[in-house]
Amino acid sequence: MRAILFDLDGVLYQGDRIIDGAVETLQWCERNGVPHLFVTNTSSKPRRALVERLSGLGLSVSAEQIFAPPVAAYDYLAESEAEPVALFVREATREDFAGLSLLDETAESGAQSVVIGDIGEAWSFATLNRAFRLLMEEPQPVLVALGMSRYARGKDGLVLDVAPFIKALEYAADCKAIVMGKPADAFFDAAVRRLQTSRAETVMVGDDIRSDVGGAQAAGLTGVLVKTGKFRDKDLKGSVRPDAVLDSVADLPRWWDNQLG
Repeated sequence: MRAILFDLDGVLYQGDRIIDGAVETLQWCERNGVPHLFVTNTSSKPRRALVERLSGLGLSVSAEQIFAPPVAAYDYLAESEAEPVALFVREATREDFAGLSLLDETAESGAQSVVIGDIGEAWSFATLNRAFRLLMEEPQPVLVALGMSRYARGKDGLVLDVAPFIKALEYAADCKAIVMGKPADAFFDAAVRRLQTSRAETVMVGDDIRSDVGGAQAAGLTGVLVKTGKFRDKDLKGSVRPDAVLDSVADLPRWWDNQLG
């Protein structure tokens, strides 16, 4: 083991509270020269806002250390020239797509790609139907999913994330989304390339048994589950078997040393 991918929400912080031991674990990484990145399926905030949020919580993280679906999607869309782009993201996240040709927010035709992120309570029948109509045009636009998490933990409990809406569009428009986020193999591969390590040398630490742990293991990484964030006891009874289960990220240094010991 040489490098670590950390999920953010539910692993390093939850709501407005830093998880006990998170700061110390990141300091341990720095002291020991352990390469690490922060990989998140968050598409509700631009990368700039994530850096500001982490800084406000006492975590010193640069923008280059954060690898999120909008970042990966921008690279893909620019390289494939899949423009104009129909964006279904929150207003603040649109800044991560600056420089691309964006379709008018009311248009129901003319897109080369349809990008779906977490827009929370902004979802409505009309919004979902507009995305469907765009995807039914010929030639069919590319459907891009900013992550495939089924749900997240909000301030008042569990809330739907991106995946349920992507699945509805895939079924209705008879297409398959390109996933820019966990658990997609290509997303983990891109993160590992940024670390300049191999999949076998990289550990993913997350609170989502499917997207974090299952996705990482399927991509050839070690998957470590923490019992914080969205973790539930039933996660340990499913088909995905974590390589390790820790009470929190605070226990990571001791586990790491034991594995190398």
